Amino acid sequence: MIVTTYLQTPIGWFEISGSELGIRTVHYCDKPGEPASALPDAHPVAICRNQLAAYFEGTRTYFDVKIDWSGQPEFHRQVWAQLLQIPYGTTTSYSEIAQKLGNPSAVRAVGMANRSNPLAIVVPCHRVIGKAGELRGYFYGLDTKMQLLRHENPTRFAEQGALF
Repeated sequence: MIVTTYLQTPIGWFEISGSELGIRTVHYCDKPGEPASALPDAHPVAICRNQLAAYFEGTRTYFDVKIDWSGQPEFHRQVWAQLLQIPYGTTTSYSEIAQKLGNPSAVRAVGMANRSNPLAIVVPCHRVIGKAGELRGYFYGLDTKMQLLRHENPTRFAEQGALF
């Protein structure tokens, strides 16, 4: 049975859904709906909610949750598995992921898989940037992507101040 819970974060509300098999979705929502009745602490949805809260508190740098990717295309799963390998506070490019998958010409397909990621932050698609280091599309906006990158690496992604 799919259950849903919600978490308020510094960048907005998140809806987290899944079952005993694992997390199916983590995405932004405008406002919370009715959460599932009290979830046992060991339920994947409760674990994910707690780990996301710790991530935003700055006390967690990785996620250790069961993921349920059933019904998702195999190529997307391969891309998302690569995203899970990107260390906290670092970035990679779409072309680097395509090369790791053994298909350097699949850069656009990697971008589409990134865009289809159902598990925001847990599967860190925000850590993927353009080959020349520029920010590229993020389904929640480039400002949100930059906020997440600054959260993880405030030195590298610091805001530049004006001189005058």
